[in-house]
Amino acid sequence: MSDSALSQDEIDALLAGGDSPGAGTQGGAAAGGGGSDADRQALQSFLSSTVDAQSSNLSSMTGATVAIKGPQGSFSNRDVFLAQLPEKVTTIKVDFSSGFPGEHVFLLPEDAAKSIAGLMTKEENIELDEMAMSVIGEAVGAIVGSELTALTEKTGNKSIVNIPPEAASVPKAAAALPAGDFFVASYQLDLGDGKANQFWEILGPSVSGDIARALSPAPAAGSAANGPDLGAAMGGAAPANMPGMSPLGQPTNVQPVQFPGLVSRPTTQEAGNIGLLMDVYMEMTVELGRTRKLIKEILGLGFHRARV
Repeated sequence: MSDSALSQDEIDALLAGGDSPGAGTQGGAAAGGGGSDADRQALQSFLSSTVDAQSSNLSSMTGATVAIKGPQGSFSNRDVFLAQLPEKVTTIKVDFSSGFPGEHVFLLPEDAAKSIAGLMTKEENIELDEMAMSVIGEAVGAIVGSELTALTEKTGNKSIVNIPPEAASVPKAAAALPAGDFFVASYQLDLGDGKANQFWEILGPSVSGDIARALSPAPAAGSAANGPDLGAAMGGAAPANMPGMSPLGQPTNVQPVQFPGLVSRPTTQEAGNIGLLMDVYMEMTVELGRTRKLIKEILGLGFHRARV
């Protein structure tokens, strides 16, 4: 067999329509070049703040006491990440279509996927068929909903939308993963049976970078990022001989700004025109209040009209 022959993993990936193994290592720098440690910490901290809401949502949907812990965040690529996965996984694509557009994928081991589907459908020994994929997509959709709510609150971006979840059970080599270096969040999942299940959340290079920047605080005004101030440029003190400045750099001869009056005054012509209306009678009605009464109470009232 020649060196150019495809491996079984590569054949599986091509048949399933996914990226071939190793594709993620090509052009990694062009696709994002990996994220900084500051990006990793920002993303990990944000996702950690959402796990309580995610646990509550899954508990309501499954009827079990679900606990999600983590995540641990890192940047990886396809080859490195696939080595961590079991041979069969369930992938759920929930790409962001707006706000922070980019690739967004969840991966579950086969056993964890079956457990979630079984709890939601109240079935034992469930198969990962089309119905099971639908309920797993619904469960992941609830997790993403919690994240989007928190992300909107933290970034102020109100246009964040994801595509409907697309779940599929595939060999790990056929998992549709982003190219280049992507962000991986690794969670621990307890479905109420005390058994620890691991699952993963993937953010593509572009979306992870955009979200990390949106979560990072902007530089304070007057910081080095905005350039040196006048005092720094002049050796730490304002020059004493600048016009209008005291030796301590404070402005002198400060006077209040005089603004024109806001009430417009009529011109002579306007005043004359208004005078034509001064002796015109007008009927005016004044309402002193309102109340609710029974008809028999109203009939007992007497009404008087007053002219003002």
